[in-house]
Amino acid sequence: MPKKTNRPKRDIKPVFHIYCEGEKTEPNYINGYIDKFFPTIRRLKVIKIEATKKNTPKQLVDEAVAAKKSSPDADVFWVVYDRESEQKYADELHAYAYNKAQKYDVFLAISNVCFEAWLLLHFKDTNVSYSCYDDLRDNSVLRDECKKRGVFDYDKGDKAIFSIFKEDEINKARDRAMRINTQTQISADPSRTKPYQWNPYTDVYKLLDAIDKHAK
Repeated sequence: MPKKTNRPKRDIKPVFHIYCEGEKTEPNYINGYIDKFFPTIRRLKVIKIEATKKNTPKQLVDEAVAAKKSSPDADVFWVVYDRESEQKYADELHAYAYNKAQKYDVFLAISNVCFEAWLLLHFKDTNVSYSCYDDLRDNSVLRDECKKRGVFDYDKGDKAIFSIFKEDEINKARDRAMRINTQTQISADPSRTKPYQWNPYTDVYKLLDAIDKHAK
């Protein structure tokens, strides 16, 4: 009979689940970030952008919470979505998603008015508020700056969007987002106390920081 050996137990790393509102822009950026800074983590499958057909804050949070209930306790869940215009999603819908995520320890990366508010901060320190994606795309420097780097007409589905940014620009976007978020919160109407009510606002950097921590 073979002699038994005492093998050291291997810790199984928790899985980091990400649910995105957008089918292309957010996943393309996040995958680009992971591939650049943590290329070996992809094979381990411990950070996963989940396939989903849901595209509203309420639906995405509901899906993430349901998955969390059937997953190991140590797994981490994030939901990435936009505020969009108030005509598209009323505050009540955002309040539902925000409160349910907090209740079940699901983390949120919210951009107001859209994910492009985060992209814009890679290029420029700006606290201009926009009413919707089209407003930001048409009236900010986003398209012109992207054009300088070979993206001749910015489109949400561009797979190469992350590759046009330099590492120091990502760090600048982090710093700018934190500063602008603070300024927006301070200047907001006292009755508007939640991130989805602040414009401009983006905390995508928190997701990137969490990825950094999880991947190391």
